[in-house]
Amino acid sequence: MVLIGEETARELRKLRHELADEYDLDERLFEIGGRSFSILSVLDSYALLDRIDPQEFLKDEQMPYWAEIWPSAITLSSWIARELKPAGKRAIEIGSGVGLVSVIAAATGASMLVTDYSIEALRFVHYNAMMNGVSLESARLDWRNVQCSERFDCLFAADVLYERVNLLPIANAIDKLLKPGGKAYIADPRRSMAEQFLGIVSENGFRVTSFSTKYEGGSKPVPVNIHMLERKTECR
Repeated sequence: MVLIGEETARELRKLRHELADEYDLDERLFEIGGRSFSILSVLDSYALLDRIDPQEFLKDEQMPYWAEIWPSAITLSSWIARELKPAGKRAIEIGSGVGLVSVIAAATGASMLVTDYSIEALRFVHYNAMMNGVSLESARLDWRNVQCSERFDCLFAADVLYERVNLLPIANAIDKLLKPGGKAYIADPRRSMAEQFLGIVSENGFRVTSFSTKYEGGSKPVPVNIHMLERKTECR
């Protein structure tokens, strides 16, 4: 159980009150790496579709995928805690949503920069980090136009390979954000789009090693692949 100071508790209550005024909330407990994590998200992400500004949608066609905790994020989080154990690594997550993956990575010792295109998602990230007693940084990031100059040891992404138009921008973002010797870990529920993405990164200097696993916490198992990307010139 995480012990929360009085000042943090006040900030948590204030932020949760603000979020509850805007969203129907859902709070779930996850047992990962021998520890319980409480993660706040939106109860019904589909309800947010009515709140999309048509003009904003025409500009960038952003859907509220951030509001849901996807099986790939849960699976990647468990894999990070069980297999990767990134203590001492500087890491970034792109397309973080409400931040489950980054909270777990931070709890296992990674120094995390958590990013999403949605400012709303980052409010949930802030809450979930405080609630679970982890320290991390957050920033808005558009993978179509990466403005981050820092390079990272690890990059995490879960369930981001869902639209063809994003495949090359994500590949370019990974190339720009990884330092020499860095590795990216991409979790995906075996969508056909992922195969196209792996072809793109393979043609652009990355070696791919894939691990097959599954999410078993729902009504039926969801197959999930975790793809590790590293530059071919650094694999010799």
